[in-house]
This record gives sequence, structure tokens and C-alpha cells, in this order.
Amino acid sequence: MNQTNALGTEKMGHLLFRLAMPAVIAQIINLLYNIVDRIYIGHIAGIGTAALTGVGLFMPILMLINSFASMIGAGGAPLASMALGRKDQKHAQKILSASLAALLVLAIILTVVLFAGAPVLLRFFGASDTTLPYALTYSRIYIIGTITVMLVMGLNPFISAQGYAKTAMLSTVIGAVINIALDPLLIFTFHMGVAGAAAATVISQVVSMIWILHFLGSEKSVIRFHKKEVRLDMRILKPVVGLGVSTFVMISTESLLSIAFNRSLSIYGGDIAVGAMTIITSIVSLLSMPLQGICQGGQPIISYNYGAHHSDRVKEAVRLMLIVNLIWSSLFWVLMMFFPSVSASLFTNDAGLIGYAVPLMRIYFALCFSNAFQITCQQGFVALGQAKISLFMACLRKLILLIPLILLLPLFLPDKVIAVFLAEPIADALAAFITAAAFFHRLPALLK
Repeated sequence: MNQTNALGTEKMGHLLFRLAMPAVIAQIINLLYNIVDRIYIGHIAGIGTAALTGVGLFMPILMLINSFASMIGAGGAPLASMALGRKDQKHAQKILSASLAALLVLAIILTVVLFAGAPVLLRFFGASDTTLPYALTYSRIYIIGTITVMLVMGLNPFISAQGYAKTAMLSTVIGAVINIALDPLLIFTFHMGVAGAAAATVISQVVSMIWILHFLGSEKSVIRFHKKEVRLDMRILKPVVGLGVSTFVMISTESLLSIAFNRSLSIYGGDIAVGAMTIITSIVSLLSMPLQGICQGGQPIISYNYGAHHSDRVKEAVRLMLIVNLIWSSLFWVLMMFFPSVSASLFTNDAGLIGYAVPLMRIYFALCFSNAFQITCQQGFVALGQAKISLFMACLRKLILLIPLILLLPLFLPDKVIAVFLAEPIADALAAFITAAAFFHRLPALLK
């Protein structure tokens, strides 16, 4: 309980560092779940490029699974933090128990629907006869493990919400270490290829799930689930979903975004353009995951102090989050502008694909530093319980700006592939300006 009370008393700089650093490490390690597979797959002799492209086509399905899990976690955890700020531990526990029930039901539905629909979906996403076998093999094994992914992503925020950032980090570290160890063993030693990469990910998620459930059911946790309360209580879940839907939209639109990119690029550039996009979407996570980790560390601070009516601490937390996010996104921009080939070579040894991808990477990431403003302010709305405006801001960059630009710019520019990639920096700049302006305009009124 002392860890939780520190959210309202500890010096802000030290508190944000203490909570955000484990969250950032956890996000980076979580990133390894996604990119380590691709690094190994891209270097499989003879089939690496085709297999990498095929696995990249699974991204929309992966993002859809993640979005449902994050909807519950991102909606329930801030509400639990606010309840703890009001000293209402019993209500916080009800939120956790109802969220667990929702995650279990959603996992069952998604497993059945996605497993049956995978072949049709992958074709729609742009899979060719060459890449479909690899995409389908990876997809179906991963989909079988949907329940583990859902529980890990959906419940881990409840550990962070109590101030136990290091414990939440360990939830991810344990799984990632196992995944990294199993990947080369299953892919190369046992010659399982793409199937081995998917199996390694599922096994590692099972171990993480067991760790999280054990902690949240133990006396170490300030809020814990109780078997009798694990049910779909709609009175509890309605505000959880209402707040979490913005995060759901933010992540699920990555799925729509991936579809829009892959379909457009398969038309204008073929498999090599889709392969370049697979590399870029893997590298994007190196930017977005740390930004999300910083916001994840700041969220319980903002939510707790908002619930406790400590306005000055809310403003201080937002300011520090923005500064740290801006520093990281600017460093990432330097890396992408001056050393793009280093990042691309992690995923493939195909010199032709690397040469094709490098100039497109410079276009795609041209204004990526502006992401610091967009994600800090959008997640700030979530932490303050502002469901409607956070939902709009989650839709803004991808649904309202980016996807239409992907479809429209090729109609007006002679180089169609470059036109598709140019949509990203334009959307980044516009979304950052609008989101930041809205947040800082509304913040004083919210704190009153």
C-alpha cells in the first residue's frame, strides 16, 4: 500500500523515472516478441524474404488481438488507480475481476473467428501465392495462443496501476527471455521455420500469463481478483470499455492502417514494397513502444492525483512526460535520417530489399518526432478519464488523416509508392498539432 500512496506524495521526477523506466524496459522487451521472430525469419536460408513478407501480413490480425486486450487494460487500470486515489480499494478489486472475465470471453470469441477466417483475411491483406503459406502457418499457431496474449496485455496494466512498475516489467521480461531462447532452437535446430517462431511466442506468453495471474491473486497485490467476482458485470465494464475504447481504436486502426499500406503497396510496388513496409512497421515499434512505456509509467501518477484532486502534480507529470517523450522521439529521428540501413539490415540480408527500403524509411520517418506531442496528449486524456475526446484523438491520426492520405496521394503524385509513404509524415504533423492544442486548451478546465 505504501507503493500506491507514493503516487500522491513522492517527488515527481523520481516517481516518474521509477514508474516509467520499468514500463519502458517492459515495452522494449515486449517489442522483442514482435521483432525477434522477424529477425530470425528474415535470415532463414532460401525463403527468408518471402517468409518475412508473409509474417508481416499477419500484423493486422496481431493488432486486432492486442487492441481488444488493451481496451480492457487501458480502460480498467486508470479507473482502478482513481479508485485507489479515493481510498476505495473494494471498487478497484471489482474492476479487476470484471476485466478478467471480459478478457476471457473476448479471447474465446477471437480465437474461433480468427482461426476460421485467417485464409480469407490474409488474402485480403495482400498475400500472394508465394507468401500465403508462411503467413497462414504463423497466423494459426499464434491465434491458438490468443487467450494468453489477451490476459498478459489486459491484466499487466493493473499491476502498474498500483505502483508496482518493476513487477509489471518482470511479467514481460520473463516471457521475452524465454521467447529469445526458444526462437533459434525451434526455427533452426528443430527446423520448424515459421511455425517454430510462432510456437516460441505462444510458449513465452503462457509463462508470462501464469506469472501475472499468480501475482494478482496473491496478498502482495493491493487489488486482487476473486473467483466469485470474476463475471461480466456490465455496471463495472461499461465505464471500463468507455474509457478503453480510445486505446482500442488507436491500436486496432494499426490493423486498418497495415491493410491500407499493404494493399496499396502490393498494387503499386509488389512483394518488394510490402517487404519494405514489413521492415518499417517493425522499426516503428522502436519509436512507439518506449513512448507508450513512458505514458504507461505516467498514467497511474496522473490518474491517482486527479482522483485525489492534486492539480499541480497532474500538470507536473504531464510536463515531464512530454519532455521525455520529445527527447526520445528526436533521438529516434536522428537514427532514421542518418543510419537507416543499419536498422533495415537487422531484418534481412537481402541487399536489394535494403536498398529499396532505405529511401522510403527516410520519407516515412521525416516528422516522427511530432509523435511525442500526439501520444502524450492523447494518453493524457485517457489518464484523466476523458473517454470521448480521447476516442476522437485516437481516430484522428490514422482513420481521419493517414488512411485517406494513403489512398488519395497516389492519385496526384507520379511515383505511387513514394506517395503512399509520404502520407505518414503529413498525418504525423497534423495530428500532433491538433491533439496538443486541444489537450492544453482543456486541461485547466478539467483540473478545476
